[in-house]
Amino acid sequence: MITRKKSMKFLFLLSILAIVISGCSSNNNGNSSNSPSPSATTADESASPSTEPSEDPNTPKVGGTLTVSTFSDIVSVNPIFVNDTSSGDMQYLLFAQLYDLDRDGNLVVQPWSIASELPQISEDGKTYTVKMKNTAKWSDGQPITAEDLVFTINTIINPKAGAPGISLYDKVDKVEKVDDYTVKFTLKQVYAPFQYSLMVNPVPSHILKDVKPEELQANPYGKDPAKTVTSGPWKWSEWKTGQYVSLEADPNYWGEVKPNIQKVVYKIYADQNTEVQALIKGDVDTTLAIPITQLEAVEKNDKITVIKGATSTYEYISFNFDANNFPDKFIPFNSQKSRQAIAYALNRQGMVDNVLKGTGALMNAPFLPGSWSDPGDKAVNYAYDAEKAKALLAEDGWVPGKDGILEKDGHRFSFELQYNAGNSRREAVSQIIQQNLKDVGIEVKPTAIDFATWIDQNITPGKYPAILLGWSLSNPDPDGESIFSSKYFPPAGQNNGWYKNEKLDKLWVDGYSVVDQAARKEIYNQIATEISTDLPYVFLYQYGNPQGVGPKVKFAPEDAPEPTHQTGYFYHMIKWWLAE
Repeated sequence: MITRKKSMKFLFLLSILAIVISGCSSNNNGNSSNSPSPSATTADESASPSTEPSEDPNTPKVGGTLTVSTFSDIVSVNPIFVNDTSSGDMQYLLFAQLYDLDRDGNLVVQPWSIASELPQISEDGKTYTVKMKNTAKWSDGQPITAEDLVFTINTIINPKAGAPGISLYDKVDKVEKVDDYTVKFTLKQVYAPFQYSLMVNPVPSHILKDVKPEELQANPYGKDPAKTVTSGPWKWSEWKTGQYVSLEADPNYWGEVKPNIQKVVYKIYADQNTEVQALIKGDVDTTLAIPITQLEAVEKNDKITVIKGATSTYEYISFNFDANNFPDKFIPFNSQKSRQAIAYALNRQGMVDNVLKGTGALMNAPFLPGSWSDPGDKAVNYAYDAEKAKALLAEDGWVPGKDGILEKDGHRFSFELQYNAGNSRREAVSQIIQQNLKDVGIEVKPTAIDFATWIDQNITPGKYPAILLGWSLSNPDPDGESIFSSKYFPPAGQNNGWYKNEKLDKLWVDGYSVVDQAARKEIYNQIATEISTDLPYVFLYQYGNPQGVGPKVKFAPEDAPEPTHQTGYFYHMIKWWLAE
């Protein structure tokens, strides 16, 4: 799976960096019926499934169980700590957001949003006033109020909590309760992306206010269904680690639009190929990431709809710059020349052609192609050139050892490359990386680790030599400070590789301190040049995750899954229904 840039709700994480691409096509399986209006589904109807079968499968009905497949378990659904895709999926269904995004990436108020209107922004861009609905409630019946929102933001800001989303709110000077349903944010400075920071999922202060910030992450809230009060259309009923997560429609859900689907089962499989077989057999109703190698087989099945489109995700190799993560405290790729050599040694286009089957696009910087912040040729492109890689390594003082692996100062150029088990794409790419780097004298040891364990024990604390991973850029804004600035080392940040570059630290601040898009673009062009030269990451490619949807799942065209969103495969799921 992928981690999430914590600038949206997320998914990382999603928990977790930066562009929504519009104009994606989607196949809605021929459903052209309208979704029910807010008044068409009453609270009573939502509480008990329909007992009479619908004659027309395109007529919305209440009832049924949606089974979703995944190969990664959740870690925690506490919105303050969500930093991975699976946990973000569950958070999206269990918790209401203050604001939501429409299909084009605009901030909006939906019937299921907690806010009652768009934020009021002062002329100087430093004060945001948010008004909340007075009808929103927690699953225990308590009202969702300004106190919950203030508590949530203040907790995320507190470094003791170790929240991955701290960079979204540490520009806040103060957050104040104006009245029971109004909150005022006063910023220390202009922060251009702040409106997207308001896509926050509040947590219940009446449940958590007495827990010390440093003890929140270990608290049962978010890990134990019986102790997790939620605010969304579904509430958490069960979690069998490594097997499944179950949600049930909340009969007392406060929103004007009630969920048609009465139960959601998030079923965990060993790997993506097993997931696909379950989809084809009809054991699950939707698979969120069909591997390219299985795509043709799924598309041949006329009962399954495949939804494809450009997505806001990219894959990368992250280097770790903390010597404590290496057995002899020697970082083999500590030199910029060595990192550039690695970039030249990798056949990235071959990965796109042979692994992604042409469905991806090369990336050279953390700004997706086609966005307003796309730097184009301002970012350095590392075309596959093994001889240039060898020359750079020789210039950097590396010489071949007896077995052909390079050595310098008594150290071998050898490192472990971690990735998540069950991900067929990363398994294939890791093997290409291993062979490409062996060809220039570098030993890579690919290591697959269970995703939930990996996130908790390696990624979040920044304990790894190098990783193969992806970011889901769910925030329409390109700000990437939380990932690349030395202000955000673990645990209170997402710079998990302990990378430090003072020039970039300043440029990220410059980039969000102005609101004029043309001025910001120029700054992000500078960032692209610097980051693609220094290479804390080797940026590989933008890629998509085709979603497979079985014949039971129905939705109106305007509620179809949206590939460009972090949780877009559940886009408007509250309006979906299941046919017999």
